[in-house]
Amino acid sequence: MLANVLLLIINTVIGFITLMLLARFFMQWQRVSFRNQIGQFVVTTTDWLVKPLRRFVPGLFGLDMASLLPAWVFQALLVFIELAIREVALTGGAVGVLLGVWGLGLVELLRMIVYLIFAVVLISAVLSWVSPHAPAAPVFHSLAAPFLRPFRRVVPTISGVDLSPLALLLVLQILLMVLGGLRGSFAPLLFGV
Repeated sequence: MLANVLLLIINTVIGFITLMLLARFFMQWQRVSFRNQIGQFVVTTTDWLVKPLRRFVPGLFGLDMASLLPAWVFQALLVFIELAIREVALTGGAVGVLLGVWGLGLVELLRMIVYLIFAVVLISAVLSWVSPHAPAAPVFHSLAAPFLRPFRRVVPTISGVDLSPLALLLVLQILLMVLGGLRGSFAPLLFGV
């Protein structure tokens, strides 16, 4: 029971840091202004890590790798901590275990990205219905727009209601199922099976 409580706390802290790093990555990628409450919160919670890393980790094709790479490291660290706390016997050899942990960390990072997009699209859709002039609405609309754009070309608007968020959320759910299936593919690396 104590191990589960410890895992919950660690998972919450690392998950929060990862989400903030991913939010910073997406906001910079989409050139969303940080001059709002959400942007300031994201910057304040990630500057301690991103600013020093920018000296060593350059951007790549205009992408902020100093925000993305530590998010991956945190997810790999979370995988390793969970395996250690659960006392899982890793018999796959040093290289296999290392590749397995980093691979699972990447899958977990992709899942976090999907969850973040899911939340952004859902919040954007709800704000457009309930409070389109809310101060946070432009941030969420800007972040959701590139993901919704391909669906808006295909899914028609019915009586003024944009159904593209529903189509995107369905695709994201399918993607989560695929990523869940990928997790098991790293077992041979970790356990030498």
